[in-house]
Amino acid sequence: MSMRLLLVDDDVAFTRTAARVMARRGFEPVIANDTATALQLADATLPYAVVDLMIGNESGLSLVPQLRALNPTMRVLVLTGYASITTAVEAIKLGADNYLSKPADAASIIAALNSTAISPKQDIDEIGPLSVDRLEWEHIQRVLNENAGNISATARALKMHRRTLQRKLSKRPAKA
Repeated sequence: MSMRLLLVDDDVAFTRTAARVMARRGFEPVIANDTATALQLADATLPYAVVDLMIGNESGLSLVPQLRALNPTMRVLVLTGYASITTAVEAIKLGADNYLSKPADAASIIAALNSTAISPKQDIDEIGPLSVDRLEWEHIQRVLNENAGNISATARALKMHRRTLQRKLSKRPAKA
């Protein structure tokens, strides 16, 4: 018997590929490339959802509590190419069961769907200090989150030109 899995990502090629891979592992994938479609496809019997952090111009985080309201037992994984501590904490606060950064293979996604909420493998003291670039990335993500993803408001709050902020956000996060 297959298990239904909602894949929500605006990257059509990614969702198609992920759907094929997850189908080979016993899942019955359902694809949505925007939040409206995701809510139409989701129901109270859906056991799993993988939600991208950014879906077009919308935050995938806004989808998490809505999916959780439809089915409180649904396992929700937030998947992102731009991971940050701020968005990971926010995802868990909003009801996500786990948070994973891209690229992620099928085994990692399945493990994250079946595990409990984020559990640090290392004590925070063992990680050591973050690099200056990583601290900047984390600060930008925190301010962006405080401004509900609004780039212009975030740029004003950071006293930064909007295009400069967009360039910084288009890059991958700095290593810790």
